[in-house]
Order: sequence, then structure tokens, then C-alpha cells
Amino acid sequence: MATHLITGAGSGIGEALADQLTGRGDELWLLVRDAGRAAQLRERFPGAQTLVGDLADPARLSWAFSHQSVPPQLDALIHVAGIVELGSVADTPVATWQQQLNVNAVAPAELTRLMLPALRTARGHVVFVNSGAGLRVSPEWGSYGASKFAVRAIADALREEERPYGVRVTTVYPGRTATPMQEKVHQQEGSAYDAARWIDPASVATTIVAALDLPRDAELTELTVRPGA
Repeated sequence: MATHLITGAGSGIGEALADQLTGRGDELWLLVRDAGRAAQLRERFPGAQTLVGDLADPARLSWAFSHQSVPPQLDALIHVAGIVELGSVADTPVATWQQQLNVNAVAPAELTRLMLPALRTARGHVVFVNSGAGLRVSPEWGSYGASKFAVRAIADALREEERPYGVRVTTVYPGRTATPMQEKVHQQEGSAYDAARWIDPASVATTIVAALDLPRDAELTELTVRPGA
């Protein structure tokens, strides 16, 4: 039985992934922002354990974890949580840049740092669920894309740094996926949202599981998932 720590398990890709891993009997640790959310997710995923930490304030994650039990070893740390705010560079205030960089990039880097001893013990796997915006950026996507390009840099550096410890690193770049975040994006774009047009979150979750289950003689470093025809 493998042990996984997942962020963003409350909806979308993270929820679909938690469903798949729970269904096969794996042990889940779920990072949540507060005690109320922790109770909700423990009810949603019976048997799961929770860690409370606010990704919007990565500087306090170490303090938060010092007051809680953390997994002694991890087979996988899977970064799914993220936020998005669209807007032109001309109109995006500093606070919006900082919030997205904190949640989408700095917090995953800090969470990974804090969990590396447990990952090294298990020769585990770090998965970053990035975005198509981590490969190319369109108008109005500058601040979000910057945070996702940062995630790509973190993953690429981490992969080489942790190779001697047997820790694998995979980045997944989903295209538009039928999640609450995507619905918010459509609202910001002023366009109608039709979930049927986009990737099912379960399909992205299946891709992540495939990377986790790959035999140790190989490593999937980058995976791009796009909506089907």
C-alpha cells in the first residue's frame, strides 16, 4: 500500500485522483487550508488523514507542520491545488502577482522541501500538475503563466537534484479540464462554459496514476494532456 500526500483534493483533478487512489487501497494524506475543510475531506474520503496548512502563506507551512503529525515516509507528493486570475500585465496589481506566485509556485516548492525527508526514505515521486500555460502564454494570462513557468523551473531543478536519492519528478501539463477553476476562467473570459467540451478530471488523474505506477527502471518526466476531438 502506497502513501500519498495530495493538495487540492477537494475538487476537480485532485478529487478525481483521491478517488482513484482510495479505490485501490492506498493511504491518503490531504493538505487543507483549515480545520473545517479537514473535517469535510475526512468525511468525503474515510480513512484519509489531513494536514492543515495555507498555501497562500507558504512561509508559515513549516510552523504549521511542527504542530501536527506528518507522514514519516511518502511514496508520492502530488501538487494539484492552484488559483487563477486573468488580466493584462497593464492591469494586474502586485497583490495578484504575489498571490498566484505564492499558491502556485512558492508553496509547492516549500511543501516539497518540507516533505523531502519522507520522500527520500521511500524513494518517492513528486508530481506537479502544471498547465498548458506553463508551456505557452496567451494575452491576459501573464501572471498565471508566470507562476506556472516557475513551477516548471522548480520541477526541472528538483528532478536533477533528487536523482541521487531515487526521487522521481513528473510534470503534467493538462489542457482545459472540466473543473471549478475552468468554470471561473470562462467567467473571467466572458464566455459560456460547457464542461462536455473539456477534459474529464478523471482522465488527468489516470495519467498521474500511470506515471506513479511506472516501474523503477524508467521515469515519465513530462506529460501533456489535451482535450480530445
